[in-house]
Amino acid sequence: MQFGFLGIDYKNADLAVRDEISFTDQKKMEFFRKAEENGIEQVMILSTCNRSEIYYFYEKESQVKAIQDIYCDMFEKVQIRQYIRHCEEDKAVSYLFRVTAGLESMVLGEDQILGQVKDALDFSRTMGFSKKELNKVVRDAVTCAKKVKTTFKMSEKPVSVGYIGILEVEKTCMIKGKTILVIGSGDTAVLALRYLYEYEAGKIYLCSRTLAHAGNVQKEFEEIEIISYEQRYEVMKRCDIVVSATSAPHVIVKEECFTPEKSVTFLDLATPRDIDPKLSDDPKVNLINLDTIKEISKANQSEREELCRESFTMIEKEKEETIKWLFQVPMEETIRSLQEKCTEIVEDSYSYLSRKMDLGTREQKLLKKVLNASLQRMIKEPIQELKHLETRKEQADYKKMVEQLFGIDTKKGTDL
Repeated sequence: MQFGFLGIDYKNADLAVRDEISFTDQKKMEFFRKAEENGIEQVMILSTCNRSEIYYFYEKESQVKAIQDIYCDMFEKVQIRQYIRHCEEDKAVSYLFRVTAGLESMVLGEDQILGQVKDALDFSRTMGFSKKELNKVVRDAVTCAKKVKTTFKMSEKPVSVGYIGILEVEKTCMIKGKTILVIGSGDTAVLALRYLYEYEAGKIYLCSRTLAHAGNVQKEFEEIEIISYEQRYEVMKRCDIVVSATSAPHVIVKEECFTPEKSVTFLDLATPRDIDPKLSDDPKVNLINLDTIKEISKANQSEREELCRESFTMIEKEKEETIKWLFQVPMEETIRSLQEKCTEIVEDSYSYLSRKMDLGTREQKLLKKVLNASLQRMIKEPIQELKHLETRKEQADYKKMVEQLFGIDTKKGTDL
């Protein structure tokens, strides 16, 4: 039984392609059914906005092609075969470990993928398509990912422009309890609002040229107070912080229209800029713009890349134990059958000797213990040898020899 991977991600397919190959729960169940029809009984589907990937166990080489065909046939609208990447055995295990740790993510070291992998395994297990082997590999990957995150703390080096901007504001004036004006109602403004509430902002005003858009934002943030675009300068005078993130083609907060009456921090997340740079000449104003933020983001990205390289060493070491465990799996049935054969011999011998000898309760227990210990001692070294075979061919040869010598039938065991 071997571990395999195939799929498409942001590195080899653009968003238009990825949009066409996302898995709903219904599609996942359909995929499971078709895989099972081809003798593939353990499958995990990891489907996110950046990747659509299949992790599975197979016994025959023909099943590698079969699962690729199933994948392609499920998304006939797009010719996806050219985008598919795949690998098997040790390389597939390594790839899963890197994915789970966020080292294959668009944002290096991001945390969200860890939860997505855990959810994918839970779904497979619930549907009956994750057994001992898949559970072991994925759980080991999750454990390793947690160790990587704890050791290297990549997520503490933010690269998101919006998040870095809010962190810079926090360093400047501490957000908790502050009165804030947010100008804009697009994705960047919404993200900024989430971060502001994380830092326990006080009163927040929202200003947008389109009141309907502002109303949609208020559905998520009920506490905010919407003001008209024309009121922005008036409200600004009461604010400690102003965050602007519009798509306007020109400056919307002009120096000649606003004279601060107290200290105020401006965060300009717009391109082109929203806040007049001349405002920074006023000693009461602290202006944080994208030039500053992007320099920090670039430095953090470099640090993440260095930490990523360091974490590869840890991952390679951790995944070796999993690979070693997987390699030994095919011999487990033979070892178990050998132990059962010994138990059978102990029971038969004990039964025979008990009939021939007049033994008390204590002597009977002692006899069984001695018989069992003797046979376990006899098979101890062969079992250790079976566990440390180095090639699949050796496993197959030894498996056949042991089964012939001891009359063991392991037809239900794992194929080599």
